[in-house]
Amino acid sequence: MDVGVDVTENGNGEQPHSALIFLGTGCSSAVPNAMCLIQPSDPPCKVCFQSFSTPPERNPNYRCNTSLLIDYSPRAGEHKYILIDVGKTFREQVLRWFTFYKIPQVDSIVLTHEHADAVLGLDDIRAVQPFSPINDIEPTPIFLNQHAMESLKVKFPYLVQRTLKAGQEVRRVAQLDWKIIENDYISKRGGQQLDLLIIDTLYRNGSHNTHFCFPQTLEAIKRLQPKRAFLIGMTHEFDHQKDNEFLQDWSKREGIPVQLAHDDSTPIHQYTQLAILMKVYHIVVDYHWTRDTKKSLEIGQELYSLVS
Repeated sequence: MDVGVDVTENGNGEQPHSALIFLGTGCSSAVPNAMCLIQPSDPPCKVCFQSFSTPPERNPNYRCNTSLLIDYSPRAGEHKYILIDVGKTFREQVLRWFTFYKIPQVDSIVLTHEHADAVLGLDDIRAVQPFSPINDIEPTPIFLNQHAMESLKVKFPYLVQRTLKAGQEVRRVAQLDWKIIENDYISKRGGQQLDLLIIDTLYRNGSHNTHFCFPQTLEAIKRLQPKRAFLIGMTHEFDHQKDNEFLQDWSKREGIPVQLAHDDSTPIHQYTQLAILMKVYHIVVDYHWTRDTKKSLEIGQELYSLVS
């Protein structure tokens, strides 16, 4: 069940070619889990040691914090980049995948929630913005809800602050244009079947107070009946090859193709504008919000206009 597609390099394709790239598919602690390496169990954690010893580009068990990048190409040679979540591993993701796919900037950002694995890379957004020692650049639009905004005022006051205080020295920081999304609800447009469901699955067994775990994830997929589903947010309990073998049998039985995503998997391409920005974004946001509040964000017209 191969998820890879040919992603056209920036501006080199003859036809418009949009894609969604998984920059990361792991939980907050990522994989390998550092504890498994510095205080190994007996026997040692097979997934963590394997993911540590094999180069990440050849290792689907190596997982950075969950993050996705929409590479939207409305016309040949034109690309707009929408980043969804900016976690603790964002700098590594830039070095690995932005350089590989020749991605020069981020045009807008969507934050699904305020946890560390979704926001603690925001300081490094300056690396994908034009250089200006006095911050004289256009800020990057960043979409989030009010709850996340209040949290980020505490975590990153220097990124939220609009004007310098008296005597404060100018220093280069990421320039962000904070945009509050008011509505947070699930919108099923005309009852249409979802083309793609991206949903989290933290642990193989049991349950969690804010995450789906494997049993709940599979039950949710059966209820939602998407055309296809990818699982993200996995801990080191999941072995990519073995668990995808199980999911291949499950998919045949249930009639819904389902598999674990991996960093750099690119399952979406040649979608319409509406699917990229409404359907796909809507589902991506659900990966965190539906496991707790059973709500998600509906994208606003303002974000839609950024890529039209």
